Amino acid sequence: MTIMPPARVTATDAACTLIAEIRADHPDILFHQSGGCCDGSSPMCYPADDFKIGEHDVKLGEIDGVPVYISASQFEAWKHTQLILDVVPGRGGMFSLDNGREKRFLTRSHAFTAQELELLQD
Repeated sequence: MTIMPPARVTATDAACTLIAEIRADHPDILFHQSGGCCDGSSPMCYPADDFKIGEHDVKLGEIDGVPVYISASQFEAWKHTQLILDVVPGRGGMFSLDNGREKRFLTRSHAFTAQELELLQD
């Protein structure tokens, strides 16, 4: 029996609900984990055509068919953690599609166990 490696990115039910709400207005979207400039370390949600993925960006996975990316330098710092998209009250990032909805995406994390890290390296 093969044990599957853990997902590098997951989402809460609240995040999946907000993703569905945003996709009703913008069907083709993506996430990019912000590096902390103007909007802190927030997961930023963009129309897929409005954001250029960099050649050094790393795709962590997908949430309900929506790709999630992070910069290579941030990936190196966070590769030992699973990112969990969640939602909290507040305003989203200035250019993020959650802005103006009175709730925003937030990244939580779970440190991978030694066994989970081993599975990720296979």
